[in-house]
Amino acid sequence: MNININISDVDIDDDAFKGIEAIIYSMTKHERENPNVLNGSRKKRIADGSGTSVVEVNKLIKQFSQMSKMMKMMQRGGGKQMMQMMQGKGGIP
Repeated sequence: MNININISDVDIDDDAFKGIEAIIYSMTKHERENPNVLNGSRKKRIADGSGTSVVEVNKLIKQFSQMSKMMKMMQRGGGKQMMQMMQGKGGIP
């Protein structure tokens, strides 16, 4: 399977990133570098500061964690395995 996407062909709404940007800017430098330090009160502060909900903060943190795992897998040469997982053929996570 060959995935070939030109970034100019992707229609991305700039407003979609405003919430994400607000969440990130509401974090301290330490929190951005170490998302595992985020506890309930920190997440609440970030949500209040960004005008979003704690649910949205949690969603962004989860997406970041998943993307980080995928990048690490790719660096270790797991690209073929990841493609199998994305195609629903299983593989070792």
